[in-house]
Amino acid sequence: MNLKRYRDFVIVLLALAVPFWFLRASMRDPKQNTGADRVIIGLAAPIQYAAATLARGLSNLWGDYIYLVDVKEDNAKQASQIARLRERVRKLEALEEENRRLRRLLDLRQSLRTDVVSAQVIGKSTNDFFRVVRVTLDREARDIGPNLPVLSADGVVGTTLKSAGDTVDVRLVVDAGSGVDVVVERTGARGFVRGTGDEGKYSCSVEYVQRTDEIEVGDLLVTSGVGRRFPKGIPVGTVTQVIRRDFGIYQQVYVAPSVDFSRLEEVLIVMTATPEEAPPPAQRR
Repeated sequence: MNLKRYRDFVIVLLALAVPFWFLRASMRDPKQNTGADRVIIGLAAPIQYAAATLARGLSNLWGDYIYLVDVKEDNAKQASQIARLRERVRKLEALEEENRRLRRLLDLRQSLRTDVVSAQVIGKSTNDFFRVVRVTLDREARDIGPNLPVLSADGVVGTTLKSAGDTVDVRLVVDAGSGVDVVVERTGARGFVRGTGDEGKYSCSVEYVQRTDEIEVGDLLVTSGVGRRFPKGIPVGTVTQVIRRDFGIYQQVYVAPSVDFSRLEEVLIVMTATPEEAPPPAQRR
């Protein structure tokens, strides 16, 4: 028990004396160091080197940790800022697209020589290729009956079907019960666009296109103005297929509508008939 006590005392004494002795030796002139001083310095040098190396490593490790924490915080802030900026850009792009769409609709409204009422699309048929949309009027209009032309900035939408208060159901031009008198913009050839009623896609056919009429895929069809319904020159659709048979009077023509009904939001309802545009004598039927 006494030996253990003495051993502990010696260890403590050495632990206190060695650093003091090393400090004393390092502060003295090297020429005045004794043999014991040199022994102490020699023994302490590796320990001092190892301690300094460990301290530098710990310092670098702590610095790297602090740096990574700061980088992580900065990345989180930047990610949040980027998300906000992207959302702002998305909203600005949507607003810009809406402004362009409304500007085109306003230009169309100003170009029409008749009374029109603007309306917002509020409902569509539930199937993928619906044939009727419901709109709400931007202002009161009591004289909205059936078969009034409905237009968008892209072209002919269809005709009014029925109304109740400020809501109106619109029959789309792709409905089998719809029809529009048209001309081929490039050649002036006449035809009558009628919806196919195809449940798989938006499509129309063109009736009464004579075999001798010049028409080809890619031609734009516009309203003829005949019948005092649709204003003249409004896009109706683009020719997608022409079938010329060796018999019969007419060609078989199919058209894709100019209006993207899946993105339809605003329309114009033409309230009064436009002046009739009579076709040239050679094209009258």
